[in-house]
Amino acid sequence: MFYEKISDNKVRCLLCPWRCIIDEGKRGLCGTRENREGNLFALNYGKVTAIAIDPIEKKPLFHWYPGSPILSISTFGCNFQCPWCQNWHISRASLETASYELMEPEKVVEIAVRYNVPSIAYTYNEPLIWFEFVYDVARLAKKENIKNVLVTNGYVEKKPLKQLLPYIDAANVDVKAFKQETYIKVIKGKLEPVLNNIVLMNENNVHVETTYLIIPGLNDDPEEIRMFAKWQVKKLGPDAPIHFSRFFPHYKMTKTPPTPVESLIKARNIAMEEGVKYVYIGNVAGHEGENTYCPSCGKLLVRRVGFEIIEWNITENLECRFCGEKIAIKGDRWAGKSYLWF
Repeated sequence: MFYEKISDNKVRCLLCPWRCIIDEGKRGLCGTRENREGNLFALNYGKVTAIAIDPIEKKPLFHWYPGSPILSISTFGCNFQCPWCQNWHISRASLETASYELMEPEKVVEIAVRYNVPSIAYTYNEPLIWFEFVYDVARLAKKENIKNVLVTNGYVEKKPLKQLLPYIDAANVDVKAFKQETYIKVIKGKLEPVLNNIVLMNENNVHVETTYLIIPGLNDDPEEIRMFAKWQVKKLGPDAPIHFSRFFPHYKMTKTPPTPVESLIKARNIAMEEGVKYVYIGNVAGHEGENTYCPSCGKLLVRRVGFEIIEWNITENLECRFCGEKIAIKGDRWAGKSYLWF
């Protein structure tokens, strides 16, 4: 959908900030968009590599329809090159190597309706590089009163994002670091477009939560984390949650040690010092940082074990049961099962 023809049968992709110039018969950096006789084709359209019904907390989204199930789908490819990627088997896959099932947009929505799932997540690999499929599914989902969620690196051009946002209800954006040089040298991208798109989502009434995977020696500098927290409070307000997640050795970073839990606790404390009301620790089973606490009285509001809610102290009016503080949660808590594998 987003490209322009240039000289010698080449095309320029206009979907993400890479703006790849692609020769006839070649593909862009993401590996999913191919120039065929001067026309750009999305190779991953409808090629679903994974599908499951997850709890919404897995995205992670802790402040949006808590406990609800969400139909999660993926294709293949990515426009970043993170050496720690947890889903590298699909993010680095190609048309030739990916294992997938062909699905029309109608089929995805039909599955959500059949299993009474209130929302669909475009996740596991970067959804904004399968823009056309996301766009088509999301529009159909809206007609069925099904909500749409992006789990994204946020690396997309403003024009396509603006076209998609009327159909998007919530997003978790993965901020890889808060230094431009880390994005350029390690991730092979740029930080500024990600930050601009987070703001754009927020301005368009999309519920936004951010995730920051803390990797030892790469993005764990306390001042870098402090600057990120300050930026988020300034741009999104104090109610927008941050999820600091624990790194484990994976993919090309098998020699880097896991994040010390102390580093996660320190990051959480820094963010709260800077005014972020809801800060979470992820990938540390059973840690109190998984829970939600009242920003006013400090009492426990939501106790979580993994992705399961086991205690709930928020009223129907979304207020703290102990002091009446308004809690920044959107949507009702779901009652019932919130996951299913196909």
